[in-house]
Amino acid sequence: MGKFAQLIQDIEKLWDKFGDVYLRGIRSTLILALVATAIGCLIGFACGVLNTIPYTKKDPLPKRFVLKLIRVVIRIYVEVFRGTPMMLQAVFIFYGLPYVTNLQHRFDSIWVASILVVSINTGAYMAESVRGGIISIDPGQTEGAKAIGMNHFQTMTSVILPQALRNIMPQIGNNFIINVKDTSVMFVIGFPDFFAAHRSASGANYLFFPSATIEMIGYLTVTLVSSFILRRIEKKLEGDASYELAAADQLVMVAGTYRHPGKGEHLAERSKELERDGK
Repeated sequence: MGKFAQLIQDIEKLWDKFGDVYLRGIRSTLILALVATAIGCLIGFACGVLNTIPYTKKDPLPKRFVLKLIRVVIRIYVEVFRGTPMMLQAVFIFYGLPYVTNLQHRFDSIWVASILVVSINTGAYMAESVRGGIISIDPGQTEGAKAIGMNHFQTMTSVILPQALRNIMPQIGNNFIINVKDTSVMFVIGFPDFFAAHRSASGANYLFFPSATIEMIGYLTVTLVSSFILRRIEKKLEGDASYELAAADQLVMVAGTYRHPGKGEHLAERSKELERDGK
């Protein structure tokens, strides 16, 4: 109990002196994670759609060549950024640009560099998630859209992507939570995130474990709240499990194909009444 009391005292001491630094770090982490996840999703959706454009041997050679080239470029992009640590990507992009340009070009803003790195990394993961979400949709959906005269773009935006979005929502939320934690590696290029606040506070007071405890509590709180909000959003996207409209459809009622989960067919009660009358 003595050590625990000492830990609480050290945490209070750190918070009194560096509370504003920790809060600014949390704010920076959340902003970076939100913006980078949103941009990464746009990159992933673009890559996923381009990667699933259909073509056949009957299509013109230039079209087939361009689509194959696009898929090769996307595959290289995905494999490179999924197969290397984000910390090295940050170092490579932030310090590599002035190196290869002989100091002619560099990032003047740490924010721009950090958003770029995290967005590209997120986009690589989202590209595969979106591709999987698109191919998980029943091919009959695409065939039906083509049958009524919709082109590939209209089919994607009006039929396939709205359904795929619901399927990949958990992955989008998962990527956001991962980004909240992984933005801590941006300290290598000087980004003032939550982890950088820990390094600053612990370096000034040599209270590494109490400061790490504050970090753990802060990250856990943010991720738990984010998970709760994301689950609520998923439930909203699911909609109401109501079959009243289907029951009111005269064609459905005549066909006798409507069934409510756990309540049997819609004509079941009426059939029992007829049986009693017959007796």
